[in-house]
Amino acid sequence: MRGAGKRPCVYILASKPNGTLYVGVTSDLVRRVWAHKTGAVEGFTRQYGVHMLVYFEFHETMPEAIMREKRLKKWNRAWKIELIGGFNADWRDLYDDIAG
Repeated sequence: MRGAGKRPCVYILASKPNGTLYVGVTSDLVRRVWAHKTGAVEGFTRQYGVHMLVYFEFHETMPEAIMREKRLKKWNRAWKIELIGGFNADWRDLYDDIAG
């Protein structure tokens, strides 16, 4: 998906298919996921090896994206797994698709 550029976005990273999940928000998806992948982001994702981009959704405004991120973080794990499965059934790392 070219043209990801700078747009408000909610994303989910995974350590592996059905593995540890991380929900985040950014205005630059390619840059942010690259930071997670290279270990430039300290904390949870680096500690637990959560680097696969398995889900993302763009929003019109950053406040919208932040609100969605907060809602997703409150979801139970099964709902998140279902959301990812409907978007990316094979749990492929989508980074190359957006960075292309």
